[in-house]
Amino acid sequence: MIKELIVVGGGLAGSEAAWQAAEAGIEVRLYEMRPDQTTPAHETAWLAELVCSNSLGSDLPHKAPGLLKAELRGLGSLILECATSTAVPAGSSLAVDREGFARLVTERIAAHPRIALMAEEMPAIPDRPTIIASGPLTSPSLTQSIGALTTRDHLYFYDAVSPIVQAETIDMSIAFRQSRYDKGEQEEGDYINCPMNREEYEAFVEALLSAETITLKQFEREDPHFFEGCMPIEALAARGRDALAFGPMRPVGLIDPRTGRRPHAVVQLRQDNLIGSLFNIVGFQTNLKWGDQKRVLRLIPGLAGAEFARFGMMHRNTYINAPAMLQPTMQYRNRADLFFAGQIVGVEGYVGNAGTGLLAGINAARLLQGAHPVILPPATMLGALCHYVTHSAVKDFQPMKANFGILPSLPPRPGKEERGRYYAERALTTLRRFAREHGLRYDPAVAAMSPASPARE
Repeated sequence: MIKELIVVGGGLAGSEAAWQAAEAGIEVRLYEMRPDQTTPAHETAWLAELVCSNSLGSDLPHKAPGLLKAELRGLGSLILECATSTAVPAGSSLAVDREGFARLVTERIAAHPRIALMAEEMPAIPDRPTIIASGPLTSPSLTQSIGALTTRDHLYFYDAVSPIVQAETIDMSIAFRQSRYDKGEQEEGDYINCPMNREEYEAFVEALLSAETITLKQFEREDPHFFEGCMPIEALAARGRDALAFGPMRPVGLIDPRTGRRPHAVVQLRQDNLIGSLFNIVGFQTNLKWGDQKRVLRLIPGLAGAEFARFGMMHRNTYINAPAMLQPTMQYRNRADLFFAGQIVGVEGYVGNAGTGLLAGINAARLLQGAHPVILPPATMLGALCHYVTHSAVKDFQPMKANFGILPSLPPRPGKEERGRYYAERALTTLRRFAREHGLRYDPAVAAMSPASPARE
């Protein structure tokens, strides 16, 4: 008897889930509604399209995102493999050529002999083994079907994306290349920095606060709230005149070569594609009207003549009340053959989304093959994330990114870097033992190749 799995959604989580299940010997049908039915944020028909930043976060050994990457590399993540193959300079972070990454994921999925890629909408939850990884912009019909599973309300937050600038229109007589504390790989630094003195900063904030935002649709105005990790710059500025200078415009670790001093504030731009023709404005998510965006952003020193390949935008993201609905295996509590994965479960960050897809794919395959789904140890970063989204207080549940605060605590230690290395060593050792005991595919040598691995220290 052929064992078949339905995966709904071709984003990071769905692509990873489909790959993991297929690699385990399961026949997979992967449904992606684009391009026939699009979303407010997507622009292409590629799988795993990145609609916000092109950065997958830090690769530093003492940072939580780096640890999560090491775990997923060891477990054979398709998303991490494709990201590494399409990486662009980003200092100590892993950033990708946006189009190249999505194209490579699509090619790998389409070429897999056990994955059938279905370019059509799945309007309702199938009555067969299924992984729902439809993302925060799930279609209305599927959202209604998901809502029918439970009487509990869905939750949502607003997500905003940053503008993208054409590199040739940046004035490099004002802007300069440098990574914070000179930690970039390029000799000149991986980031382009636009420095501001106090007067320029205050004028920018004043213009930002007086600019018009795009009016939300009626269904989005009912109970709006923002996720802290993607706060629009205008909302940050409204908290206080210095909020941006201590947030995305903080100047620490940077020296303006024109003055030899640290600027009052800095706007950073990060390479967005391999050829370096596009740069995104780091941390500048916004919902300003596009005309006002151009006017305000051109007040930034070095961007007076900037041309924009994409303006920022904001959209409502839907996610389920995972603590009320899911087990840490990513299974729905009331139906063993139904799994959820990705941002719809309340995990934030590209790598976290891919990680929940990886676990859902592994567990769906195990279930179909007669084995028990696994619960990853909470001492691992992926295990801690899955534990968080399934054990938080139902009433106050909000999305969570990878961070050391959700791991079991450590004895007091002298500094953050030492604590981070200890967390990483404990997590990777725990995962290696767990994988061996439960028959999971895990390659410690691949995990050790990650910059997050203590073995490379």
